[in-house]
Amino acid sequence: MEEGKIANLFPRLIREGRFTLLQEEIEKIPDLDRDVRQKHWEKSGDTLLHFAARHGQLDILRYLTEIVGMNVELVNRDYKRPLHEAASMGHRDCLLYLLEQGAAIDCLKKADWTPLMMACTRRNLEIIRDLVQHGANPRLKNKDGWNCFHIASREGDPGVVQYLLDASPDIWDTESRIRRTPLHTAAMHGCLEVVKILLERCHYMPDSRDHCGVTPFMDAIQNGHLDIARVLLEEHQADYKVRDALGNQPLHRAAITGQDDGLRFLVSDLGVEVDEGATNLGITALHYAAKEGHEGTIRSLLSLGASLHAKDKKHRTALHMASARQHTPCVRFLLQAGLKDSPDDAWTYARQLAKKTDLVQLFEDNRLCGSEH
Repeated sequence: MEEGKIANLFPRLIREGRFTLLQEEIEKIPDLDRDVRQKHWEKSGDTLLHFAARHGQLDILRYLTEIVGMNVELVNRDYKRPLHEAASMGHRDCLLYLLEQGAAIDCLKKADWTPLMMACTRRNLEIIRDLVQHGANPRLKNKDGWNCFHIASREGDPGVVQYLLDASPDIWDTESRIRRTPLHTAAMHGCLEVVKILLERCHYMPDSRDHCGVTPFMDAIQNGHLDIARVLLEEHQADYKVRDALGNQPLHRAAITGQDDGLRFLVSDLGVEVDEGATNLGITALHYAAKEGHEGTIRSLLSLGASLHAKDKKHRTALHMASARQHTPCVRFLLQAGLKDSPDDAWTYARQLAKKTDLVQLFEDNRLCGSEH
């Protein structure tokens, strides 16, 4: 058979589970080593074993291993092995067969991901249990410093998290390369039930900081997970005024991502000062909202009492921030709201930075209107 036809045929037959036809076609090939046993297919460089494991074709997997004589440790271009595929896709029969054939339990693919880590991305407790019971090391870390518990905490399956804590009680005591804990991860991704488990069974320090000084409470607020923020306050005594490495409080980080409910929670419920400046440049939440172009958040902050005229340490107002980033709707709203404490200064600043005619014209119109009254 021609090379091109083989390249298209064999992977397709495996995907479709057409074992008998695959066997017949393979038996026609005189040089199995070149065309089957060690051949890599498609852009991924998968072998036929990878296809069989990925699509859960146990009969084909067994045939390729025992009859054709393929090596279960063959890798593709990402150094992924058939065991990674079976673990990731949840094909338990294929996974157990590969382990019976001596597949390395903690083999590493690109970025140092193990089959157990791959299984944790799919929240498949049965596969995870099989791997651990066959000797997989749950404490191994990938290149980012994540172990499987970080991954399970991100995915948010309480059963998986409970099982890993039972299997390895101190697995929670880990940090990534940038010092993020599984509690950071769960809070960031809105995994409320997992956060509750971590607070009940683990011993994280309140306000543990990552490399950027971010705490789990900050992660929850910044990503809009107020239920988690409340749990961290009530059960973990989180500091809702803590500052990150740049001097930003949760208030500022909520403004950056446009989390209006979080801002109302911090200001109205917890009494945070709405015009509190970040310690680096004295930038307020209103500055940040204008800088990021969140017109709705600007409205929310003003309703909470934010000052239009607040200036940072460089004497910039929110109008300057919106102008610099060319956020025309925010500029228009701020001008309409009455931010005209130094319109000439703001107009000059905007003209220097402007690349869009409509923004420059907006300030021209504002100046003309102002001269008429």
